[in-house]
Amino acid sequence: MKLPLVKAGIVTCLTFSLFNGQAFAASELTNTCSSFGEIQPNVNPSYPQINCLLTNAALKAEIPPEVVKAVATQENGDWRQFNDAGKPIKSDDGGIGLMQLTNKSGYDQKKLENDIVYNIEAGVEVLSSMYSRLDLPKIKGAGRQVIENWYFSVMAYNGTKPVNSPLYQETGNRNTSAYQEEVFAEIEKQSYLNDTKLVQYPFSTLDFQYDRESSDNILFKKLEYTLTDQTHDSAYWFNSGDKVVTTTSVRIRKEANTSSGYNTVPNGTNLVISGDFVYGSSNINKFVWYPVQTEDQKVKGYVSSAYIAKKQSSPVVPIKDTVKPVISGATSKSIPFNSTFNAKSSVKAKDESDGDLTSAIRVEGTVNTKKIGTYNLTYTVADKAGNVAKVTRKITVYDHVKPVISGAANKTIRLNSSFNPKTNVSANDNADGSLTSKIKVTGTVNTKKKGTYTLKYTVTDQSKNVTTVTRKITIDSTKPVISGAKDKTISHNSEFNPKTGVTAKDNLDGSLTSKIKITGTVNTKKKGTYTLKYTVTDQSKNVTTVTRKITIDSTKPVISGAKDKTISYNSEFNPKSGVTAKDNLDGSLTSKIKITGTVNTKKKGTYTLTYTVTDKSKNKALVKRKITVK
Repeated sequence: MKLPLVKAGIVTCLTFSLFNGQAFAASELTNTCSSFGEIQPNVNPSYPQINCLLTNAALKAEIPPEVVKAVATQENGDWRQFNDAGKPIKSDDGGIGLMQLTNKSGYDQKKLENDIVYNIEAGVEVLSSMYSRLDLPKIKGAGRQVIENWYFSVMAYNGTKPVNSPLYQETGNRNTSAYQEEVFAEIEKQSYLNDTKLVQYPFSTLDFQYDRESSDNILFKKLEYTLTDQTHDSAYWFNSGDKVVTTTSVRIRKEANTSSGYNTVPNGTNLVISGDFVYGSSNINKFVWYPVQTEDQKVKGYVSSAYIAKKQSSPVVPIKDTVKPVISGATSKSIPFNSTFNAKSSVKAKDESDGDLTSAIRVEGTVNTKKIGTYNLTYTVADKAGNVAKVTRKITVYDHVKPVISGAANKTIRLNSSFNPKTNVSANDNADGSLTSKIKVTGTVNTKKKGTYTLKYTVTDQSKNVTTVTRKITIDSTKPVISGAKDKTISHNSEFNPKTGVTAKDNLDGSLTSKIKITGTVNTKKKGTYTLKYTVTDQSKNVTTVTRKITIDSTKPVISGAKDKTISYNSEFNPKSGVTAKDNLDGSLTSKIKITGTVNTKKKGTYTLTYTVTDKSKNKALVKRKITVK
């Protein structure tokens, strides 16, 4: 259920490591799930791969994966980052991607949209920070591995608003529509296959103070609960050798899927974990599979994590503990130069007698991620009986980033100019710093000959990462452009300056208007057509010539509407009515029309009128018109 009013308040008062300049180790999580294939841009990973990403992000943050997967399902039931068109999924309330994080200050908007690993780890980071809040209730004596202890953290992920109150204040009834209630129902469904019920808190309406009509957060009056029923530890922290017990009659599969052959064992069967859990290929199941065997080793195979729980062994008094603790997760690895590295991250220690000894691990040696090389770390841990486990680990810092060549952009230069191919070209490497002096240039440029020349710039860092940039140098062959020198008709005896309105511009030299040369003359006192030639040359000797015709007006005006006409005896007649004159340069000359001749409408007969008009260039038009009076 997405609640716009609630979701807007997820991170208003929190500060996460993601937003304090410490980027998520996305590559570490991606590498953990690399067996499923490379994550492609704008494409949803496979269902098992997302299962892997969610699981490992949760384990890294010490959150039960059952909780993280259920939150992801509640926010985005299909576990999708992108829609069918490859676009990031965005909800109406501003939620982004798989974990539906709202875009808040400090988030990298583009990464939330386009990087599913970033989106998952951001959501897990938010959820983990909710667990650290001191104003949210917890279960007395319970830790992070107890699923029920995340009830209020899940609520806070969506918002501690009245709509998410565990109880209806008016009736005291359970609010099964609350966000966290729906998430916990999802845990029972997807992680326990509805075979196990999580323990419910003994809530009272006095535990919560809020006004249902207000948008203020709930005030929690009780911050610690005692649960009398057995709570549920996450099933994801079992290690090889751990003893578990089946919680129902269950099928031990030959392969890690629901379609392979199986042997059925009854409820309460003791099993031994024989390896790390694996993911099934199903696009439905959200649990994982553990390799197990019965204590008599007669039955071996895979069991769903939904059907096993930690075995409560009867107490025994060992004569002497001689078994060393086991250090896990300290495998040799390679990490990128200048990356973040925590020597204790994902490294754990467990002892048969003392249990978890992770916090007691001592690490000798250091890793300088700013210096390429191989470093040795020694991990040591001792149990209470004095048994010491020691593991040596190699960490290799490698540089896979190529140097960057700058300033080698394509360029156009003038003919006969000076040109140094290394001027303003630099190279910089993330590890080696400046490599400008190491740049090698192949190819030559002849500035005395027009054309396009190709140069190749190459530089190699100490890790043998090579960068090559190809650059084109063009000796200018682009002619200047002359504008405004169009053919033109001007009036007789008018003033004419051949440079007025004419400009010249060059791709390198800029304005060349002052360099324009004009050949030819125009005599405005004599009608006719004159030819002018405009020429301009840039510094690269590129020449542009434009020919222009200037015509001294010899076009007569045009008289319209003076057609022969028959009118009635004794009628009214105005010889100018409907008659107009227009000139190609002067425009309307109607007011300049002169008429000779008269018409006597009281005397029948035919009369001749002469219409004349003259433009400014002395071009004269004459029209004769006959008016017949009947």
